[in-house]
Amino acid sequence: MDTWAVPGYAESLELGAGAGGRVVLAVHEETGVPVAVKYLSESLRTRPGFVRGFRAEARLLGGLESPYVAGLYEYVESPDGAAIVMELVDGVSLRTLLTRAAPFEPEAALVVLKGSLLGLADAHRVGVVHRDYKPENVLVVPDGSSRLVDFGIAVDVGAGAGAAGTPSYMAPEQWTGAPASPAADVYAATATFFECLTSHRPYTGDNLAELALQHIDAPVPVGEVPEAVRELVRRGLAKDPAERPGHAEEFVTELEAAAGAAYGPDWEERGRGRLAAVVALLPLLLPSARSAPQTTTDTARTVLRRPPRPGRVQRWLPGRTGMLVSGAALVLGVLLSYGLQPGPGAAAQQAAQALATTSARPAADPVEPTAPAASASASSSASTSAGPSPALSAPGTPTAGTGAPSESTSATAAGEPTTPGEPTAEATPTTGATPTTASPTASEPSAPAVKDVTVTGLRQTGPTTATATVDVTTDGTGPLTITVAWFTGDSARGLGTADGAPQTFRRSGATRYTLTADHTFQNQGCYWTVRVTTTPASSDGGASQQLVTRQCEIR
Repeated sequence: MDTWAVPGYAESLELGAGAGGRVVLAVHEETGVPVAVKYLSESLRTRPGFVRGFRAEARLLGGLESPYVAGLYEYVESPDGAAIVMELVDGVSLRTLLTRAAPFEPEAALVVLKGSLLGLADAHRVGVVHRDYKPENVLVVPDGSSRLVDFGIAVDVGAGAGAAGTPSYMAPEQWTGAPASPAADVYAATATFFECLTSHRPYTGDNLAELALQHIDAPVPVGEVPEAVRELVRRGLAKDPAERPGHAEEFVTELEAAAGAAYGPDWEERGRGRLAAVVALLPLLLPSARSAPQTTTDTARTVLRRPPRPGRVQRWLPGRTGMLVSGAALVLGVLLSYGLQPGPGAAAQQAAQALATTSARPAADPVEPTAPAASASASSSASTSAGPSPALSAPGTPTAGTGAPSESTSATAAGEPTTPGEPTAEATPTTGATPTTASPTASEPSAPAVKDVTVTGLRQTGPTTATATVDVTTDGTGPLTITVAWFTGDSARGLGTADGAPQTFRRSGATRYTLTADHTFQNQGCYWTVRVTTTPASSDGGASQQLVTRQCEIR
């Protein structure tokens, strides 16, 4: 059994578990903030591809700021384990609600669709495709609003990531391994919307090949949904991605127009009220009801970020293309099912290097001197493919940052299509914000020697904002302080003028730390520079990087 726990958190109970790991309810000991901790399973931690994917998920989430997506606090990796610390969403999975209350009335189904589409829209805006939208990855909170979770197999737009996803919700192009696109997320969201309206999925093949054929060739079963929303379903489930809304934000506009015309201006209020009533019937499934988190005086160096609030299938005959693709899907599934078996030397591949990736976003005045409006967050530019994770066959990690157990088992999808708790086609992990550790005590390891400091990825993210990634390598796990300072100037020579107070991060427990710092500049200047130093001082004296802003033209 995996017994490693993230330092600084008191765990109370397990929220969900799967082949890929588990999610537990915990409390940050210094602030009393409840969180969800997603652990990568011991078996996957010995496989470098899954570890890289876990890191990629964390970096991706760290760069995604959305009130409709479960937020990331911290990613921690050591020789003993890897974990993502996420916002605890006090809600119930949409899968659970469908099991107990489907079909939904149209207004309620539209509210679910809109809320999760808004989460997808924020992801699409920063160039991320979720690839695994399904009822298990949507949480409905007591006020009837919804949140999107688990970016375990998300990739950058255009990435050639192979066939991946949950079979019952995969767009036709996902079966063929086409480059990832927001249109595939629109398809999966519409398939879930169809399930909310009818209590069954749009296509229900008896095996993987038949299901692939149906998604690729079968007519869209629009006759099974209310007439007022048929055009939404027809557009969202179009076989050709070019005939679907290009991204979630565009689909939200179409949804609001259709809903307002059919159900009146107060459709959203009524739909949310109906969803809230269903959640109210299941109070014991809310994390807040399953455990009474302890609270302590808020003495943390950095306050955890608070998130913003704001029938039957028609008969059909497959075409030639569908037959060929489904045959390939079947062969792919069989081959990849064997690819999941760990090799005899898997245990020997366990990484000996510890990594801690942090994205602290103070919600109030931080104790550490921090520039006004400046914060550290994981950059969306670091959201990359999860590495060599086998397509259509990843062991399922429990839902990250969820307030309820994940009902997705994410087992191998090479066999039959899933039942409620359907396999996910890849498993990847998440990065997040780290509450700063407390000051070192006498019992802690002595301060390490800092071997290397590097600054990469400095880029302008807005007219007055920038982000940079910092890597620090040490020879021990003792405490150290990382100071990030920002400068502006009109010359490429020197650092320029200090812009605001420096950001300070205290870390311990690992030999490598990766953090992404954000900054909002207050002064004018064509050159922006970030300078990183450590205490104890590094042998190279620190590192810096400079860029020329987009507003300036250097001749």
